[in-house]
Amino acid sequence: MTCSSTPTAPVHGDRALRLVVWLTLALFLSFLCVAMSLPVTSVFVSTRLGFSNALAGLAVGAPFASTILTRGLAGRMSDHRGGKYCMVRGLVVYAFAALVCLAASWPGASASLAYGVLMVGRLLLGLGESLTLVGLLSWGFGIMGPQASGRVIALVGIGMYGAFAVGGPVGLALFDQAGFAGVMGAAVLVPLIGLLMALPVPAVVPAGGERPSFWRIIGRIWDPGLVVGLQGVGFAAIGAFMPLLFLHRGWSHAGFGLTCFGLAFVLMRVAFGHLPDRIGGVPVALASMAIEAVGQYLVWTASAPVVAFSGAFLTGLGCSLIFPAMGVEAVRRVPPHLRGTAIGGFAAFQDLAYGLTAPATGLLADRFGYGVVFLIGGLAATLGFATVIAIARRDRAQIV
Repeated sequence: MTCSSTPTAPVHGDRALRLVVWLTLALFLSFLCVAMSLPVTSVFVSTRLGFSNALAGLAVGAPFASTILTRGLAGRMSDHRGGKYCMVRGLVVYAFAALVCLAASWPGASASLAYGVLMVGRLLLGLGESLTLVGLLSWGFGIMGPQASGRVIALVGIGMYGAFAVGGPVGLALFDQAGFAGVMGAAVLVPLIGLLMALPVPAVVPAGGERPSFWRIIGRIWDPGLVVGLQGVGFAAIGAFMPLLFLHRGWSHAGFGLTCFGLAFVLMRVAFGHLPDRIGGVPVALASMAIEAVGQYLVWTASAPVVAFSGAFLTGLGCSLIFPAMGVEAVRRVPPHLRGTAIGGFAAFQDLAYGLTAPATGLLADRFGYGVVFLIGGLAATLGFATVIAIARRDRAQIV
C-alpha cells in the first residue's frame, strides 16, 4: 500500500474502509506481541521461576494495570496530535517492552531479578497497548467518520482478538520449543512489521474545540464503561488461567482455549459487527452478556476438555460485541473532537477488569482451585447484564 503520510481530511467510501482494514491487519500482527506472551507469562512465572499463582496473575495483569494509568494520556495525545502519531509511538513501545521481557529470561538472573525485569517489561507493554489501541481507534474514527464508530471498533477488535486466537497456541508452541526467550524474541519483531505497515497511511487532522478534563468525560461514559469492565472479567479468566486449569487437570491442548475464544470473537464481529451502528448498543449488549455468562459457567463446571472449550467459545461469542455496543453508547455522548479521550477512558474500564481479575482470582485459585475463577467471570457477566438493563431503563425515562 503506497500512501502519502501527509495529514488529510477524512476519506469516505470503499477507500476509507480499505485503509481501516489495512491498519487492522497491522494491529493484528503487532498485537501478537501481547497475545503470544499472555498464556506463557503465567506458566513461566509459576513453573520456571517457582512463584505462586497470585504472583503469576500479577505478572499477567500488569499491562492492563498500566493501561489504566495511561489511557487518558493516549486519548489526549490522539485528540491533540492525531491517531497516527499516537499509534506509531505505541508500536515502538511494544517492541521495546518485549525486549525488556526478553531480558528476564537471562540464564544468570535469580528468580527475583527475573521477575522484577519481567514486571517492568509487562508494565511497558501496557503503555504500548494504550497508545496503539486508542491511536488506531481515533485514527479510524477520523478516516471513516463518526457515523461508523461501531464498525471501526468492531474491526479493531477483530485485529486484536484474531491475534489472541493465533497467538495463544503459537506462544505456547514457541515456549515448548524455544523457551520464554523464543517467545519474547518473536514478540520484538511483530510490532516492527506493524509499524512498517502503518507508516505510509495518511494521518487525519484532529478536530478542534473545547477540551474538558478527562474526569468530566469519564462522568459522561461511566455506565457503559462499567458494562465493558464486567465483560472483561471473563476474558481475563480465559487468558490467564485456562492454560493452568488444563495443566492442573492433566488435559492436553491447553492453548486452544484462547483459540476457541478468539475464533468465536472474530466470527461474531465479522457476521454481526454492523449491529451496534444499526440497532443500537443496548439490545446487542443484553444478548452478549447473557451468552458470556453461560460460557463462563460452562468452564466453571467443565469435567472434560470439550466442555471447557465450548465454554471458551461461548465466552468469545458473548464478549465480541460488548465493546463496540457500549463503545457506540460512549462516543455518542461526546462531540467528535473528544472521541479519542472518550474511547481511552472507556477502554480503561476494561483495563481495570483485566488488571484486577488476574491477581485477585489468582489468590482465590490458590485456595479453592482454578474453577472458581470462571465462577467469578460468570457472576460478573450476570451483573453486567443487569447493568445494561438499568441503562435501557434510564434511556427510556429520558425519552419520556
